Amino acid sequence: MVPARTSLTHWGAFSATVGDGDITSVRPLSGDADPSPALGNLPGSIRHTARITAPAVRRGWLDDGPGPSTRRGADSFVQVSWDDLTELLAGELRRVVDTHGNEAIYGGSYGWSSAGRFHHAQSQVHRFLNCLGGYTFSRHSYSLGATGVIMPRVVGTHDDLFKRSTQWEVIVEHTDLMVCFGGLALKNTGVNHGGTTAHPARGALERFRRRGGRIVSFSPLRDDVDGPCDWFAPVPGTDVAIMLGLAYVLATESLADREFLADYCVGYDRFERYLLGTDDGVPKTPQWAANLSGLVAEDLVALARRMAAARTIVTVSWSLQRTRHGEQAPWMGLTLAAMLGQIGLAGGGFGHGYGSMNEPGLAPIRCGLPRLPQGINPVRTFIPVAAISDMLLNPGKPFDYNGLRLTYPDIKLVYWAGGNPFHHHQNLPRLRRALGRPDTVVVHDPYWTAMAKHADIVVPSTTFAERDDYSGSRNDPVLMAMPRLAEPYAQSRDDYDTFAALAIRLGVGETFTEGRTSSEWLAHLYEKWSATLDFPVPPFEEFWRAGRLRLPTDDGLTLLADFRADPRAHRLATPSGKIEIFSADIDSFGYDDCTGHPAWFEPQEWLGGPRARRYPLHLLANQPTSRLHSQLDGGAASLASKVGGREPLRMHPDDAGARGLAAGDVVRVFNDRGACLAGVVLDDGVRPQVVQLSTGAWFDPADPADLDSMCVHGNPNVLTDDVGTSSLAQGCTGAHVLVQVEKYCAAPPPVRAHQPPVLAPR
Repeated sequence: MVPARTSLTHWGAFSATVGDGDITSVRPLSGDADPSPALGNLPGSIRHTARITAPAVRRGWLDDGPGPSTRRGADSFVQVSWDDLTELLAGELRRVVDTHGNEAIYGGSYGWSSAGRFHHAQSQVHRFLNCLGGYTFSRHSYSLGATGVIMPRVVGTHDDLFKRSTQWEVIVEHTDLMVCFGGLALKNTGVNHGGTTAHPARGALERFRRRGGRIVSFSPLRDDVDGPCDWFAPVPGTDVAIMLGLAYVLATESLADREFLADYCVGYDRFERYLLGTDDGVPKTPQWAANLSGLVAEDLVALARRMAAARTIVTVSWSLQRTRHGEQAPWMGLTLAAMLGQIGLAGGGFGHGYGSMNEPGLAPIRCGLPRLPQGINPVRTFIPVAAISDMLLNPGKPFDYNGLRLTYPDIKLVYWAGGNPFHHHQNLPRLRRALGRPDTVVVHDPYWTAMAKHADIVVPSTTFAERDDYSGSRNDPVLMAMPRLAEPYAQSRDDYDTFAALAIRLGVGETFTEGRTSSEWLAHLYEKWSATLDFPVPPFEEFWRAGRLRLPTDDGLTLLADFRADPRAHRLATPSGKIEIFSADIDSFGYDDCTGHPAWFEPQEWLGGPRARRYPLHLLANQPTSRLHSQLDGGAASLASKVGGREPLRMHPDDAGARGLAAGDVVRVFNDRGACLAGVVLDDGVRPQVVQLSTGAWFDPADPADLDSMCVHGNPNVLTDDVGTSSLAQGCTGAHVLVQVEKYCAAPPPVRAHQPPVLAPR
């Protein structure tokens, strides 16, 4: 047993005890008032059964060479030496570049593989591929695909909505009413990209309530707000209609701040014509909204008046933009806040992402952080991140994106390092078919995830606990050392060492490494960063010994306060310099699924549409409480949340009773796209006709050779539709889907998600 050491993950800082080459126990960092339960997944994670122990190559690829294959995900693997893997992979990269060009490589790294600043898989693979001449890349994220496109059009940025959002302490002191569309789920505030050393949201809300503040939650799930609130449980997907109904009251009862709308916004008059039904003959009244949402019109009228009479902040969760027409919810939320006229005032205005991650509400640090340069990508071809299947299945097909008309490239090699698209991506049967099309799929991962099992060449990576690094985030005041906790397991290697060997073999070794080892890079990046600062920091060796460095922050921020104080000096990065309630640019694109102002579009996957006659339950595929996305799904905390080893499906007792279901039953959740098994949990805090199944259960097909096989573990992405939010953003729509649920009467198949595939020595 070695002495306890501190380190950092996306879900918190901790100290760990280590024995026999693995983490044996963890303790949250002192001072963290609300640590994440996901820390409980760390013990046993280094030597877990799912670890990839050696380089491996799919049998069919090794025997037959590169080419499309329907056997990915079902084939056995052959373990090879590191020298053999380097030769095979370098040769395939050279073949693809020489024959098809760099555009034929998709650098598909996506995910939260490590909080480290240097050993960050995405940075490593992109730097390596840039040294080779570039790659086709992706834009934005599954979490914020729609927001990342619409908000720059409306307020000139989307990052500032998070890193410079109104801080919790300002809300505690000044806000009277928080109106939260999509709730304010504290379970999601456990995580932050780059790591986090404190979780202040729960304490802030407790102080807010003690001062007399009130929370209004619009969500089909009661526990999307922890503690007392005014809970409205609408039909899922109708949040924009509800906002329009509230806005109608503000507009028709002279409660809208028309001076603010005139001075700080453009296009309100165009939007108001739509709101009042002047052009389409459909006034967006509270009764109209109530008919769609299942709420009571009088309640919406009363709430609109409360909002106008109080210091009110309107918040929209990230989940609301992960659906068809997802651009509309944040846009309409901002418009509603603008009508109240409180944007830029302490405690009022708009927030996006409170309860979606730990970052919103935290003070930003006043400096950047050390980072590994990724170089310049000469290839300009890109896709929206959620269009992977479309790209692989439709080379040469044109598509719309953010005012552009683009064409999908012909991808021959997918290079994936960090992340598991079988967690993020919609319609897994379609994704499996798409992954069958390239010549070669390469995956770096510490674990045999579904993506690794669908690869041709599998590279065993170290975990964060097996290498030295440091990290921090833009809204956490600590740069923290992450010393190695254990030696690399089996034959796993740092991604940097893998890429260095490949770069040397391909003749770009000096360009990639610049002659430095990993430890030399850590010192170099720190010293280069420290030279840019306007405050003193210790030398690298002193920082490393101390283990952490406190960084200055900007405290007391209110979103867009500087813009409100002087809209000319702090004009927004929009064409008008103002908040664009109506965007002439978006209007000029002529999209029929995203007009020039926020609007209600009837979704396909909702209880008010014809599809609900076949699939009468609305499934919410939200984030889990027991892990980050799919990371460490085989850990103790994640496994403890499962029902009979399968992901829990929460449903209202009335819906369960109508189907003859009881708590603990194994059920088949299905629609015309696919099916999965899950374990029933009864909860009257779930709206009737709604079920909830978290994302992140590792995909586990009953028959790996059948591309349409049922997932026996409970991954909801076998059910979701692979369609973009709209022609504007083409973001992920995987949060909402209609399903049916029935009892699974046969003997349930075993769960093998965390078991390696069949392996053989070469």
